[in-house]
Amino acid sequence: MEKMIGVIGGSGVYQIDGLEAAEWVTVETPFGAPSDQVLTGTLNGVKMAFLPRHGRGHVETPTTVPYRANIAAMKQLGVTDLIAVSAVGSLKEAYAPGDFLIVDQYIDRTFAREKSFFGPGMVGHVSVAHPVCADLSAACAEAARKTGVKVHEGGTYVAMEGPQFSTKAESELYRQWGADVIGMTGMPEAKLAREAELHYACVAMITDFDCWHPDHDAVDVAQVVAVAIKNAGKARDLVAALPDLLKGAAGDCATGCTHALDSAIMTAPEKRSAEMKAKLKTIAGRVLDL
Repeated sequence: MEKMIGVIGGSGVYQIDGLEAAEWVTVETPFGAPSDQVLTGTLNGVKMAFLPRHGRGHVETPTTVPYRANIAAMKQLGVTDLIAVSAVGSLKEAYAPGDFLIVDQYIDRTFAREKSFFGPGMVGHVSVAHPVCADLSAACAEAARKTGVKVHEGGTYVAMEGPQFSTKAESELYRQWGADVIGMTGMPEAKLAREAELHYACVAMITDFDCWHPDHDAVDVAQVVAVAIKNAGKARDLVAALPDLLKGAAGDCATGCTHALDSAIMTAPEKRSAEMKAKLKTIAGRVLDL
């Protein structure tokens, strides 16, 4: 299979520079419309697809982002390697605004979102013990270093519902849990990418210290936006460095991303919903023999 890199851009990241034959395309999925059209093209000979997570102009809230449709759209377009770029707050002194962190674990505190492609008529249980692709994450870290940004490899992302920022008590609690950064869009995106058997990595762009820090006791939106804009340029440079690091055929990885569904579907073949099978053709057709 030919490798195709997908990028889902967070706050401040609304495009990819330098795409050849760039075109915004409309994608319809069985799970509805994604946040926006998808920008497709090639970069250094590698096919690319870019989707602004909140839509151009930032019109979707963290809760209303159509996560299932976004991941399904990327899968339908042929994306094999998906990089999420997300603005986050830091929960540790060592991780400063302007730094990047390559996420390797999550704590999911969201509660108002559809978190699975599966459901009644087609029950699936996918392991997310290792929610990101180790190989793709390593490539993202290398790309970040090439841009000159300070990058931290490995860290735990707390996904909160939002749209409000944390209370100080919540921020202190997450620090006690050992979490490293906090954001509003990391979940269920990572879980859905796992169900879709995509290689997935998250580049967390740190914009602030959340509200735990004694010198930053309240998150200022203007400050967050200003740092996010600066980070966005670094993020675009990171994305531009990825094709050279990821060239070659798509295939298996150390994390087993492309075989996440091997033993996940629990519903007996004779009890599987025809409607659900049709909806899941792109996501799970490999294991449903579709």
